[in-house]
Amino acid sequence: MPRNQFQKMIFAFLTVVITVHAYVFFSLYVVNGQTLMNLTGESSVLHALRAQGGVYMFGKMCPIWAVVLVEFCFAYILEILVGSPVSFRLACKKFDPMKDHPMIFESAIINATVGIMCPAMSLIAAFLYYPYYSGFHVLTLLANWLKLVCFNFPFAFFTQMYFIQPFVRTLFRTIFARDRKERA
Repeated sequence: MPRNQFQKMIFAFLTVVITVHAYVFFSLYVVNGQTLMNLTGESSVLHALRAQGGVYMFGKMCPIWAVVLVEFCFAYILEILVGSPVSFRLACKKFDPMKDHPMIFESAIINATVGIMCPAMSLIAAFLYYPYYSGFHVLTLLANWLKLVCFNFPFAFFTQMYFIQPFVRTLFRTIFARDRKERA
């Protein structure tokens, strides 16, 4: 686990890089892929995105790399300022990192992080991908946010718990192996 602010920023960076790419893939291919292909008449999602000129964001079409970059910036800032510190405090309210098994404590942190980041990033996404061409309505925004949370929460829970966080923790331990040996 990260010991200082630099390591916390690296850990968050690794997590967010993997997570944002996973969510962009999930959103474009799994959730919206068939709709995109039906709208454009293309046989693949990538061809459909090219045919429509990118991904609808900020009321205009943007390339996929811009979507990844914008979502990365929001997710990284949110993870550093809110997600990591609050999830650690929430986990500490129920579990003692010195007494409880590390796997239980880490699972509590992951669950708390998903519980914070999924609704927050879904709200940001509801603003980013809102259909501004039809005017702005708060109820439409809230409905879009709830829809995104319902799609994203199961994906977030299972990918973070069983794939992303175990991989990031292994990668992090590998990167900072020398630091761990010096402390031991």
